[in-house]
Amino acid sequence: EVETCWYEQWSKKVSAACKIPEFLGSYKEGEEQWIIMEDLDEHFPIRKSQVSFSEVKVGLKWLANFHATFMGQDPEGLWEVGTYWHLDTRSDEWEKIENQELKSKASWLDDQLNACRFKTIVHGDAKLANFCFSEDGKSIAAVDFQYVGYSCGVKDVIYLLGSCLDEESLSHNFTSLVNYYFHQFSQALAKNQPKVDAETIIAEWSSLIDFAWADFERFLAGWSPNHIKRNSFSHKITSRALAKL
Repeated sequence: EVETCWYEQWSKKVSAACKIPEFLGSYKEGEEQWIIMEDLDEHFPIRKSQVSFSEVKVGLKWLANFHATFMGQDPEGLWEVGTYWHLDTRSDEWEKIENQELKSKASWLDDQLNACRFKTIVHGDAKLANFCFSEDGKSIAAVDFQYVGYSCGVKDVIYLLGSCLDEESLSHNFTSLVNYYFHQFSQALAKNQPKVDAETIIAEWSSLIDFAWADFERFLAGWSPNHIKRNSFSHKITSRALAKL
């Protein structure tokens, strides 16, 4: 229902800079909901399990334009909190967390993110598998808007980077890639909402990067403790976030 609302009421606001499938129609049949949309394979036929740094930046640029487009808008019909892993929906996973500090501070992490002053619409599941690439790898389109909703944009950013890069690549390139996202976001905001102060938003979101990462780590710690994304880099960022609380 949320995804249908996204396509029916919100998708027309999306520009080519953050391409999504064109919405053609929807209907309900019994308990089944149908969404009819453009076939992206004509222009975005490539699915990737590994990407170059230039392709990671294509994804970050898509997110930057998407977040700038919807900055500060009331998420009517969408999730009040975007993303699928936020704490209110993951009590079972929280119960299973073995790291007692992470478990005890989970609600604090959640509070920090939910108290964000500057919010936008986030994709909510911005992993590599949900992006379709052009043949030259220079442009993408996104699919799967089940978890689209209101939050701070860096939730999408850390999730995308974690889905694209291994431990070593993150260790060496995380900061520069985050800065690239913010640069693109600033440019996109100047184009989409020139009266909004990008520097103030970036200052707040920069302070939330570690909390956003630790929040996703909290989900993984209960859902899949041995997941490949839980590595020394992830533990380092999470420990740094917890130390700030």
